Amino acid sequence: MPWTKVPIDKSEFENTLGKEGLRGRSYRQALLEAQTQLLESDPSVFVIGEGVDDAGGVFGSTLGLAQKFGKERVLDIPIAENGLTGIAVGAAICGMRPVFVHMRMDFLPMCMDQLVNHAAKWRYMTGGRLNVPLVARSIAGRGWGSAAQHSQALHGLFNHIPGLKIALPATPYDAKGLLISAVRDGNPVLFCEHRWLYDFTGYVPEEMYTVPLGQAVTRRKGGDVTIIALSLMVYEAVKAASALEAEGIDAEVIDPRTLVPLDEAALLESVKKTGRVIIADTGVKTGGASAEIAAVIAEKGFEFLKAPALRVGSPDSPVPASPELEKLYYPGANEIAKAARALCGKK
Repeated sequence: MPWTKVPIDKSEFENTLGKEGLRGRSYRQALLEAQTQLLESDPSVFVIGEGVDDAGGVFGSTLGLAQKFGKERVLDIPIAENGLTGIAVGAAICGMRPVFVHMRMDFLPMCMDQLVNHAAKWRYMTGGRLNVPLVARSIAGRGWGSAAQHSQALHGLFNHIPGLKIALPATPYDAKGLLISAVRDGNPVLFCEHRWLYDFTGYVPEEMYTVPLGQAVTRRKGGDVTIIALSLMVYEAVKAASALEAEGIDAEVIDPRTLVPLDEAALLESVKKTGRVIIADTGVKTGGASAEIAAVIAEKGFEFLKAPALRVGSPDSPVPASPELEKLYYPGANEIAKAARALCGKK
């Protein structure tokens, strides 16, 4: 099905929106503002990545930073992901706080050794004497006929790596607050953004603030079925919940906001209330983040379940280049609603 933008009502995002004094900003503007304020307030922060100083500024999220802070603190780099990630890891070990922008998540595997065997391991291997405060901004995306090598959501791969934290902000408010938290954290954080979120607008405070890593948020309250949604799928879940309400199904939408650490208590509390759960993710189902969350619920909340957990995700296939096939490939609100009807015994 074609994906469409969903207007976000303040009441549906009550824990992050609707407070006095918040201003509207797009997701890309929230990221840019977070980096600007971090660079202004902390001399150890620097931004590095492919295209961070070009005319587009990584979809607008780094626009003007090089002009404002100079190329010593905003470094455009050649296409050499593994080597440059190694430089960022070394800088972090030496006390800097790099924000490494990987424009395409598809090419994170190029730097697997640096992320998996170095960034994620140094704190443990030194008995806590060395920290690696590295943030790797990584962008999943689709559209433009980008096809199999430029459209993937690979966050599930890194969910298997102890030592890495993983954030998936869905709203502009969380994009800014989680990025500031990630940079201030002493551990390497994989900061996963979805390109289709960049034009979404929300309410973002002007001052610096943090959103804690490992704290889920309820996007919509309900009593019949829990929908745990990641990244872009949060919006599809809210859209599905609105449609289900007209059919007499009361869906609760939970946004974990981070995979590592995962707020298991919040997820289990919701499942305890509803007895039914759907996990909606932008990645493929097999071996993905949705599978891990489903396993946690089965292991720690089995007695609450009235039916097996269901997953909604992309099929186990490379992403097609054809726009028409893309529409069939990516799941959305219709697939989430269909799963909810199945769980609740309605066609």
